[in-house]
Amino acid sequence: MTDTVMRRKRVLAASVGNFIDFFEFGLYGIFTTAIALNFFPVEGKASLLLTFAGFAVSFVFRPLGAVVFGHFGDRLGRRGALAVTIVGISVATFVIGVLPATGSIGIAAPVVLVIARVVQGFCTGGEFGGATTVMIEGAPDGRRAFYGSWQNATQLFATVASTGIGMILAVSMPTTALNDWGWRIPFLLTLPLGLVGLYLRLRLSEAEEFTRAAEHPERAPLGVVLRQHWRSVLKIIAMIVVGTSVTYLQAGFFPAYLVREAGVPQSLVYAGMLVGSLVGAIGILVCGRLADRIGRQKPFLVAGPIAQGALAIPVYLLAVRGDPVSVICGYLLLNLGLSINCGVISCAIAESFPARVRYTGISLGYTVAVSVFGGATPLILTGLVAASGTPMAIPVYVLAASVVSLLGALSYPETGWRNRRSAQRDSTVEAAM
Repeated sequence: MTDTVMRRKRVLAASVGNFIDFFEFGLYGIFTTAIALNFFPVEGKASLLLTFAGFAVSFVFRPLGAVVFGHFGDRLGRRGALAVTIVGISVATFVIGVLPATGSIGIAAPVVLVIARVVQGFCTGGEFGGATTVMIEGAPDGRRAFYGSWQNATQLFATVASTGIGMILAVSMPTTALNDWGWRIPFLLTLPLGLVGLYLRLRLSEAEEFTRAAEHPERAPLGVVLRQHWRSVLKIIAMIVVGTSVTYLQAGFFPAYLVREAGVPQSLVYAGMLVGSLVGAIGILVCGRLADRIGRQKPFLVAGPIAQGALAIPVYLLAVRGDPVSVICGYLLLNLGLSINCGVISCAIAESFPARVRYTGISLGYTVAVSVFGGATPLILTGLVAASGTPMAIPVYVLAASVVSLLGALSYPETGWRNRRSAQRDSTVEAAM
């Protein structure tokens, strides 16, 4: 087996867990009404509020999962930790799909649903950091950004898949059948997909970079990260703020807001998400490849927040106009802005930590940013619109998030492969003198 084939299998094995996680996230948002009817059959808005609470609870447990899986991933190996995370994510999602409704088993139904979401959130906390570590450590020199870009591109490919399946089911089934049992079908697909991912991950070999670091493992990786690399953690959180805010604006806030407040047809919202996410995923891969050629900081990490801030108001105005061209253009611009720094962010945060604590460092910074800013974005935006009395609070929030990420990017040192090679040559020269 050639090195190229082995590396592609590493990328596939690493990204499949992230795909399942965002696939379920998309399904939960698309089928919110069906989930509410099945598990929270109460009157009024309380049903949807309880359903969203069941979704949000997983974010609370992500940082805990980051600490636990990061500890074992840095001490004992990436392969074992990632095997557990993909099993937890896929089984929890499958359980949601087969779980009897409240009308059949009573209060046990919503309780089990929340438990499944907790398990999923806990395992997701260790998924991104471990998968990103595997991708970056197994990448050839000069292609780290491109390999890492698959992690973020996978998230948008998962959004495309969940949205596409949701649209197909919605147009091919009566609403009553869809809300009764049809919504469960895509949730069931995650188990066989997870088994394939588990098989691939169990066949992974540890990268040489980690093998060398594992000869002298840290007893407490979290302590090392907090003592020696806390600045890197803060920079990562700052750099991720705008990307995670825009991601959850698109998938968690816009679908309900545009339909209820702006009168945009549901099918048009999904069409915009489908086209925008597909173009965004491709854009992420393109930016990752370019970053390996021209460097990562100013061209992408800095340009990304600037683009997202500049596009915030145009994207909002296009989306709320409600006609097909405007809505799709709005989603296209939103995802193109997102793709600029998402193509390089995985590599950038991975190179912020040494191999001996990389899993923990990535997981901690990423999950804190996503849990605090990403998962809370729909709630924050709803509160801002209500408090300010103007929907323009939505793009203003994105603009503020882009300023935070810009400051984080400006403080990030360029770690491109040419810089590393130059540093290695300088070290060699100094050693010979």
